[in-house]
Amino acid sequence: MKLVFAGTPEVAVPALDALIASGRHEVAAVVTRPDAPAGRGRRLVASPVAERAEEAGIEVLKPAKPRDPGFLERLREIAPDCCPVVAYGALLPRVALDVPARGWVNLHFSLLPAWRGAAPVQHALMAGDEITGASTFLIEEGLDSGPVYGTVTETVRPTDTSGDLLTRLAFAGAGLLAATMDGIEDGSLEAVPQPAEGVTLAPKITVEDARVDWTAPALRVDRVVRGCTPAPGAWTTFRGERLKLVQAVPLPDRSDLAPGQLAAGKNNVYVGTGSHAVELLWVQAQGKKPMRAADWARGARITEGERVGD
Repeated sequence: MKLVFAGTPEVAVPALDALIASGRHEVAAVVTRPDAPAGRGRRLVASPVAERAEEAGIEVLKPAKPRDPGFLERLREIAPDCCPVVAYGALLPRVALDVPARGWVNLHFSLLPAWRGAAPVQHALMAGDEITGASTFLIEEGLDSGPVYGTVTETVRPTDTSGDLLTRLAFAGAGLLAATMDGIEDGSLEAVPQPAEGVTLAPKITVEDARVDWTAPALRVDRVVRGCTPAPGAWTTFRGERLKLVQAVPLPDRSDLAPGQLAAGKNNVYVGTGSHAVELLWVQAQGKKPMRAADWARGARITEGERVGD
């Protein structure tokens, strides 16, 4: 088939690579979000998908909105059979959805109908899911509600951050998307409607969602820290300033600290929760680089009875 691939961040690159490498289909063009400011100089930078496509000599389309007349005209000129999508980052209007004969097929990082929305991996971790995965489905105008072509499953490991899990799903999902394109082409795959039961939503995680509630059990604190790493980053406050929590582990054997109460030793930093304590391993103070929590505590000269989160 002739394909137009839509995607933007690094997590979409393995799928683009898989489609290019398959040799069975022609990736005629790539659609991605416009260049965005990045770094201290805030200079405009192309998306990871755009950079990869340019390396491969593939035409890159960067519409401000996918309903832009110029983009739609070019899409019709290319006349793709199908448009595979991975984390493109913009809603596709009906006028765009109608262009490819076999539709737009999205690779979504959950086992649909669970976790429809922008942040499925973060929500799966924060909810304590033990199994997650990726799905390919035919895009409709509803939110991740279209019929499903295929799935792959992935076990959530006890120390996984959303970054860890998303990286594994990006590569597993790349193979799934390539296989889905093959199945659509040869007629061996038919999309199956999603069940009405089991629908959960995964809206974008806000900065406020990532704030740690120290009155919650340690297990919940652990899930929030892992689910919000690397973005948007779990955080609390200390002496009136924000403190980012990069890595923490629950300590079932210690329950002598009140919620938010700090205890700093020579090589360890502990915080009380609504159940037992957690040990802070890595933190990032405001305006600083990430550092070991014990080094941060020594520099801060934490005194007995001090707290985080107040």
